[in-house]
Amino acid sequence: MTRWLAQISSYDQRFFCWLSERLGAFSYSKIVRWISRSGDGYWYGFIAVILTLTMSSSSSVANPFAYAQTLLLGFALEIPLFRVLKSWWKRPRPYQKMPDFIAVIEAHDQFSLPSGHTTAAFLFASISYAYFPQYAVVWFAWASLVGCSRVALGVHYPGDIVAGALIGSALGYWSLLCVS
Repeated sequence: MTRWLAQISSYDQRFFCWLSERLGAFSYSKIVRWISRSGDGYWYGFIAVILTLTMSSSSSVANPFAYAQTLLLGFALEIPLFRVLKSWWKRPRPYQKMPDFIAVIEAHDQFSLPSGHTTAAFLFASISYAYFPQYAVVWFAWASLVGCSRVALGVHYPGDIVAGALIGSALGYWSLLCVS
């Protein structure tokens, strides 16, 4: 099993290097940083308040606060879970593993697997999709861009993004089941 995981990690590192070479100067653009920052936690609260207030002004919604409750439950689970998983996997970030590689930014925590930004973005997208399905493309395109921006900035491998997307989506689905 360990050999199998090491092989996957090796492919992931090679794919990261291949992507980094192709992205080049684009990784340093302001748009990449802005997309990454849009996945910071405070934006979720801001958007959730606006959407919840919009729902509460509509008389057709049975429980306008269910959206906020579902998000609160999801994030209450997501934050400790991704921290536990990072400390369990202890996967070094690309700039820690490859001394010749220089990341655009330095992450505020030590480990890379899973991507916390991507986990949170897909959790938010999954729950938002359930309540606002007409914006499905917006929710999931944005969450995907947050994940891609983390690779472009040099703080995550592509596999970290895939893991974050799967975990975030699963937590979103589970939160929806619990609240509804």
